[in-house]
This record gives sequence, structure tokens and C-alpha cells, in this order.
Amino acid sequence: MAWQVSDPRSGQDLVLLLPRVMPAGELHVDRWLQRVRKAARLDHPRLAPALEVGVHDGWPYVTYELGERATLADRVGRQGLAADESAALGSQLLHALAYAHDAGVAHRDLQSFSVLVSDKGVPRLMGLEIACIEGDAHEVVEAPSLHDQRAAAEADIVCMGVLMHWVLTGQPALDEPDTAKVADRLPPQGREILRLPFSTPRPVPEPLRVIVNRATDRQQRQRYRNARTLARALEGWLQVDAGNQGGPLALLLDKIRIAGVLPASPHGAERAARLALMERNRTDELAEVLLDDVALSFELLRAVNTAHVGGEPVSDNGPVLTVRRAIAMLGLDGVRRIALALRPWPGPLSAPLADELCRTMERVRRAGRVAMAIRPAGYDAEVVYLVTLMQNLGRLVVQYHFADEAGQIRRLMQAAPAAQGQGEEPGMSEQAASMAVLGVDLEAIGTAVARWWGLDDSVVHMMRRHSLDAPVRMPESDDEQLRITASCANEALDALAQPAHRVPPALQAVVQRHGRVLALSLRDLQAALQPGAAASVRADGGVPPPAAAAVESRSAA
Repeated sequence: MAWQVSDPRSGQDLVLLLPRVMPAGELHVDRWLQRVRKAARLDHPRLAPALEVGVHDGWPYVTYELGERATLADRVGRQGLAADESAALGSQLLHALAYAHDAGVAHRDLQSFSVLVSDKGVPRLMGLEIACIEGDAHEVVEAPSLHDQRAAAEADIVCMGVLMHWVLTGQPALDEPDTAKVADRLPPQGREILRLPFSTPRPVPEPLRVIVNRATDRQQRQRYRNARTLARALEGWLQVDAGNQGGPLALLLDKIRIAGVLPASPHGAERAARLALMERNRTDELAEVLLDDVALSFELLRAVNTAHVGGEPVSDNGPVLTVRRAIAMLGLDGVRRIALALRPWPGPLSAPLADELCRTMERVRRAGRVAMAIRPAGYDAEVVYLVTLMQNLGRLVVQYHFADEAGQIRRLMQAAPAAQGQGEEPGMSEQAASMAVLGVDLEAIGTAVARWWGLDDSVVHMMRRHSLDAPVRMPESDDEQLRITASCANEALDALAQPAHRVPPALQAVVQRHGRVLALSLRDLQAALQPGAAASVRADGGVPPPAAAAVESRSAA
């Protein structure tokens, strides 16, 4: 409970907070005082300092200075707050909650009136542990277990999601202004579903919508487990949305400067270096060996597309998209230097994380081989293979540089086992899971790396998978044909990753989307997915393709 009061002794305007129920007896009051005073000793810039903690007529209370601030309930009108303002406010409060949770303290009853906001939009949280009186029996937990503390922290995060729902829409969630009551109506206690509506007074960007919806997801396993992960997702979206030099993209580029885009495949860099020293006239064989190393293939493309000779870029006439062309332009000595400069496997990763990256690389290489097998006649196998790999660039670098977050993304994508009498609970899409964890989707991460490499707009466009929500139409250019072919192969691998009973219809859906454009049947796709199909990137016999001319002739000049 909260009142705005005036202290006649000091002339100050204060906020007076009390628990919802009165403690039963002096022992319970003493225990309440111990826990609230422990919380009041926490020092954080987003935690309002308690002026007084006391008891009056059996009612414990805490007072806070109001000053020039107003409660969040007074700040938010019927239109709600703007998306960026809501996310900034939420991330600051979450950092305060994370600090309190680390100290074994929870809020337990996060409400709009327990947040003070200054004229500049800076929030301060009041009321930690005031609601620690449990239930109608007036029981107070003397020493909460670690399990109890974790449960209270997770309940705080759900209430934070409910609060942000109201801040963004200007309307109480489920038409109930009491966030604790709303939380009790959500699973597992209740059966209500809370998601941001698509019609809001102010626009809510899709990544922010995904983040807030995850905080109150009807599946407990999909929700945020701690305040910092939710705060990082909000901050990541804020930085990307504002285009600032911060957030996950800037952090990623900092990590790349230190540890490279990817580590060399096991023994791949050493083998390529030896070949570069030994072989002087067999560029095609060397290219085939290099293409099996994902990191080295990417690094060669980066090097040749950002190289300058006499102050002019060597790829000024267009991007270079084959390794054999990169070898010809950089020379074998240049290839050797690049191979030896790669971070040795597995970089800073532990053994389990290195195994996961290895599996991801193998899946990406397999997608490349599938793309080679299904490509239309006359298209260069190496170009198709590399475009398919580059469509997975975001996934690969997140697995290497944000391995823990990559694990969260995979868990969010997993379907929940079917409960008795109920259907299977689907997981999130990869794009939604990435936005919920990082505040940005994997495609944007891959695009940021490609821009940093110096690749032009045509290549960046090919790196974007064809949207699952848009029909696949006949391509008007070779670049678009390459993009569609790579997208089809990657969709096929995504279909294979689903539970066994979903794989056949998922593959059929891939054929229905791409079959007309690629002259592809289900039997063709199944054959391409077999081990050994298009096992060598040079298996096309070296037929001069029109697509190679479309992509490579600009740099050949």
C-alpha cells in the first residue's frame, strides 16, 4: 500500500509504503524489520534510499523522499510511453533488481506506484522486501532458501514484464492495475495469456514486442530467468535501434578484432598453409581445400574485398565471391599469411562450446553442399556454396562470440514435450529467440560483419535469407537466383533439425515454396540431402556459368 504524505517536521513530501497485511505479533514484526532493513542498506543509484523504517500501531512502514519526482503511475498517460523511453526505463530498473537479487533481496510486489521517475525520465525503485509477509496466515520466512530467493527473483521479472506491458500500451494488463494479481492469473497459477496487442497508441517495434512478450510468456521455460538477461536484451535493442556505437553489434566487432570472426577449423589452417607453400600452379585444388575451412574462406573474402593497391580497392569493380579468384588476387604468399594469422581452434572456447561450434559449422557446410546439388544449371558451385555459408554468418559468429546466448537461443527454439491430453508447445523462431536474448536478430549481426568487411549492397542482399512470410517469385537477376538457392538449402537444413515427425511436412513446405523457381521436386531435395551429394565444391566440372560472370566479371576487370 502507498500514500503520498507530508512530513510537518521537515516540510518534505514523502511516500509512505506499508505491506498489504499486518504482521501477527512482535516476533513477526521483528523478522519483517530485519529483512526490510537489510534491503534498505543496499546502495544502488536506481534504488530509492529509505528515510525511515518503523512500526506504528502494529503496522510496519517505510518512508521515501518524493522530491521533484512522481510515481510511474502518474507519469504514464493513456497513450503510454514511447518505445525507447519504456525500454530505457525498464533496463535501469532491471539493473537495480539484479543488484538486489545478487544480495539475496527481492521486491515481491512490484507496482507502478513503487517506481519514482524524475522529470528527465530517471527511475528509482522503492519497496524492496516490504511485501515479505506471506499469505493470510501472517507467516514470515525467517531465512529464505536459495530456491525461495530464486523463485522470488523470477516473480519480480514477471511483474516487470506486466509493468512494461502497461507502460507501452497505457492500459493495465488484463484490465487489472495490480501487477501481482495479473501475475497470479498467468500460468502456472492461472490460465490467462498476456501479449502486447498489435494495435497500440504508440508503435511498438517487433524486437521490443518479442522481448516484453517473453517476460510474461505462457510457457515458464521461455521466460527470462534473471533480471540481467532481460536488461541486456532491452539495452541491445536500444543500441541497435538508435544506431549508437554500443550494444551487441559493437561488442561483437570488438571481440572480432581480438579473436577473429571465427577460429580456424581443426588442422585446416596448417594444412592450407602447407599447400600454399608447396603448390604453385594448382589453384583449383588449393581452393577446394580452403573452402572446407569456413573461417579461412570468410577471411579470404574479407581480405580481398578490403584490400587496396595504390590507394584503390582491388575489388573496385565488384565484390569477389570465389576463393579461387581471391587466391589469384592475393597470391599464394598472401593466402599463407592469412591462414597462419587465424586464431587456432578452438579459440577461447571450452571443449563443450567448441563441440557445439563444430556442429554448427558442419551444418552450415552441409547446407552449402545441398545448395550446390540443387542449384540451377550453369551456376558456379563455389559461388552458391559461399553465398549459402554467408547466409549463416550471424549464426556462426554468435555461436563463437556469444556462446552462452547462443545456448539460450537454441533452448527458446525447442518445442516443449506434449503434456498428457495436450498438444506439443512450439518453441520460438530463431529470429524471435535471437531478438529476445540479444535484442537483435541474427541476420542483422551477419549484416554488420559483412559491412565491416567492406562487402557491397548486392552481396549483403544475397546474405539475407528469403523471408518465410513472403512468396518466392521468379528472380529478375542472377544475384536473386543465388539468394533463393541458398535460402532453399538453409530452409531444408532447418526442416531436418525439427522433431522427426515434423520433418516430412517441413521438407514438403520447402519444395512448395521453391520448387517452381528452382525446378525442384521433393525427390530432388531428398537426394540432395543424402550424405555425399555434391561432396566436392569442384564437382561441377568447371563449366563456365552465367552467374559467375554476373558476380565475378566485375572484379575480373
